[in-house]
Amino acid sequence: MIYIENLNGELTEKQLGEMVKKSLQGFTHPKKVLLIHPDYTRTDFSDKLVPLIYQELKGKGVKQVDFLNAGGTHRAMTIEEIRNKLGLSAQLSFINFYNHEYNNPQQLVTVDEISSSFVAEKTQGELSQSIPVVVNKLITEDYDLIIALSGTLPHESAGYAGGLKVFFPGISGPEVIDLIHWAAVLIGIPQIIGTIDNPAREVINKGSSYIFNQIKAPTISFNMVFEEKEHQVIPKGIYVGEGFDGFIKAYNQAAKASSQLHVIYLDEPLEYAVQVIEESYDEIWTAGKGSYKLQSPGVMTLNGEIIIYAPHINCFHSRPEMDIALRQVGYHGKDYIKKYLKSNPDFSKNIAAHVINVRGAGSFDVNSGKEEFNFKVTLATGISQDICESVGLGYRNPDSIHKEDFIRPGKLWIKNGGKYLYKIK
Repeated sequence: MIYIENLNGELTEKQLGEMVKKSLQGFTHPKKVLLIHPDYTRTDFSDKLVPLIYQELKGKGVKQVDFLNAGGTHRAMTIEEIRNKLGLSAQLSFINFYNHEYNNPQQLVTVDEISSSFVAEKTQGELSQSIPVVVNKLITEDYDLIIALSGTLPHESAGYAGGLKVFFPGISGPEVIDLIHWAAVLIGIPQIIGTIDNPAREVINKGSSYIFNQIKAPTISFNMVFEEKEHQVIPKGIYVGEGFDGFIKAYNQAAKASSQLHVIYLDEPLEYAVQVIEESYDEIWTAGKGSYKLQSPGVMTLNGEIIIYAPHINCFHSRPEMDIALRQVGYHGKDYIKKYLKSNPDFSKNIAAHVINVRGAGSFDVNSGKEEFNFKVTLATGISQDICESVGLGYRNPDSIHKEDFIRPGKLWIKNGGKYLYKIK
């Protein structure tokens, strides 16, 4: 594993170029390359890194580069969006673009299965179900080299994003995505987010180990760590590892760097917090991170309010079938949803995990059906008051939200909403 970082400054294009050259120097004549990249919901510096990788590969005589968008359940990206994301001009040739289709059996292959006993151990008996290891079949084809890009930030279902998560569940099948997110909820999001080693990450590593058994080509991880300032992404670190063990080592080092940049410590709990969501998050499915990142113990006062401010958002999910399902179930706590799943066993556990993550901790009285929560979650978006209330969330008119009202003790206005993890000192 090799890396370069400048956590107090910025990595230059020259430094990134030297790192790319050093990382690929052992691959002399790769003719066919697969590059797996994050999707539109992930902020990173792919647009700076990918052109450098492309030029290095071109100098080595590459004949074909295939790009695979590791979008999970998110919507497909257009070719123009992918080119913009990766900093590639329309003039470049011998390039193919693919969106991962998580629910298309023709695009998937089952390579193994995580045993029910392993899952039960990691969820402390909450889930005793095997997880099929289903992945995009492109990774099993005859490539000379596979390159996987990922950004590293605190993540609710993995501790930190990045590394092996790009395979499992980034380019996995629907059951994998469902059960990975559900297992994380059962383990407990506040216990996972912002930790490098945790039971959810062990499940990801186990599934990925089976995937690596099927990959024929040498495989490299480029983990990116960065900061955002004035709508610009500042490269802070690049961490490169080869093979299964190299992916883990690069992830561990990147997560350590992220813990210094992306965790903010507060002196006192918050009564109100406004998460200002940028336009790359175009649905509550992704904007919900604004709630996750404020749920560490003690951050919000009892009955405090998390406000997700995103006037541009008009739906819960950009996929109509998932949007309908979210409106159907609503946003509830874990005990309510566990009871709901007993009556609706075929309901998506990925959606179930999302609604619990957004709504946060609370209690549920089985007899009365009444829920009480530790804090409020309010949408100040393009979604109407009637719809917000029908799914169990609060409503504020976006026009009523003003920055100056939230810059005082006990209140916080958060730019780059959903990007930083908050904890009490």
